[in-house]
Amino acid sequence: MKKIVALIIIVCCLSNTLQAQSKFPPVDKSPMDMAYYPSSYPVLKIQDKATGPLVARVIYSRPQKNGRIIFGDLVAYGQVWRLGANEATEIEFYSTVRIGTTKINKGRYTLYCIPNQDKWTLILNKETDTWGSFKYDETKDVVRIDATVQKQTEVLESFAMAFEKSTGGANLMVGWDDNQVNFPIYF
Repeated sequence: MKKIVALIIIVCCLSNTLQAQSKFPPVDKSPMDMAYYPSSYPVLKIQDKATGPLVARVIYSRPQKNGRIIFGDLVAYGQVWRLGANEATEIEFYSTVRIGTTKINKGRYTLYCIPNQDKWTLILNKETDTWGSFKYDETKDVVRIDATVQKQTEVLESFAMAFEKSTGGANLMVGWDDNQVNFPIYF
């Protein structure tokens, strides 16, 4: 009898645990990530090592290659892409910056991209809080800028974005598979 009661208690506990877990979504296959300029800004800030203000933050999802052909197949050439997975990638500027010759006001924007074999066109768009590029509206573009694709010898399994300091500002580096593209931002 004690064994039956113990078994019933175990089954009830497992049932409650499974029900609690089902209330939350499963781990996404393309986890969300952030990139800051200056790099690791929040950590530097809490360590009192930040040497300047936060300039930009990108929030994006990181799809995986998983043996797939990425560019020209999964991500079509010549078509607008959300620049990652899931929700469209967003960038926030904490002060006025310049992309190409266009002044970009402090604020939050969506990043899209039109990839091609030799160059990508980065698009900064006013519409935010959108999923994918299904509702992309060209009339809300703030700026478009082209950058040359740099083929890499190392293949990146996970889509990645990071900032790199450059003369007069920073490059937003975007990489996946054997492609890397650098988009200059001036401040």
